[in-house]
Amino acid sequence: MLVLAGLGNPGAGHAGHRHNMGFMAVDAIASLHRFAPWRKKFQGDAAEGEIAGTRILLLKPMTYMNLSGQSVSAALGFYKLGPEALIVFHDELDVMLGRVKVKTGGGHGGHNGIRDIMAHIGPEFRRVRLGVGHPGDKALVHNHVLQDFAKQERELAGKVVEAVAAEVPRLVAGDEGGFMSRVAFLLAPPKPKKEKPPEKAASREEKPDQPSKRDE
Repeated sequence: MLVLAGLGNPGAGHAGHRHNMGFMAVDAIASLHRFAPWRKKFQGDAAEGEIAGTRILLLKPMTYMNLSGQSVSAALGFYKLGPEALIVFHDELDVMLGRVKVKTGGGHGGHNGIRDIMAHIGPEFRRVRLGVGHPGDKALVHNHVLQDFAKQERELAGKVVEAVAAEVPRLVAGDEGGFMSRVAFLLAPPKPKKEKPPEKAASREEKPDQPSKRDE
């Protein structure tokens, strides 16, 4: 069994924020893979289902981002699972919008949701880093993540979570590299090769045979 947790903040006012991209991802997974309805459990919203032959619990902590570890650790504890059974989907400032990176362990990179999960269960869990881009100034980060995607970004953000949902079976099966490659392909498929135009036939006019000097 695996727990796939998407991070965000509860409430309609936060729904479109960049900080809620983790929620968006697990919502897309639940919809595409036909999970059971969401229900209140583990201080969050939880939905059960199966992906790639593995039993899955989707989880959206409703504790607010800074206390995400309370909900995640409660779910892992209930099923007697360790950090290796957890995959966390979260927004990532250091990755541009339209890119998705996966890593296991490491630091929290200033992300308060990841920080709190690490405080509860340690660092050795998988993270799916959903790029939202950096505003360019540290002083602008707070407002950047707690604002809706700009109009021109919304379509791409939607495509990202759809691609993640489509390829999540590879992630569940442990193929992180394949998952990242396929998501990247879906978001930026190679341009079709242009067919070479047919070679033009020589356009010279046939000239009548000229008599040789011998025939003159």
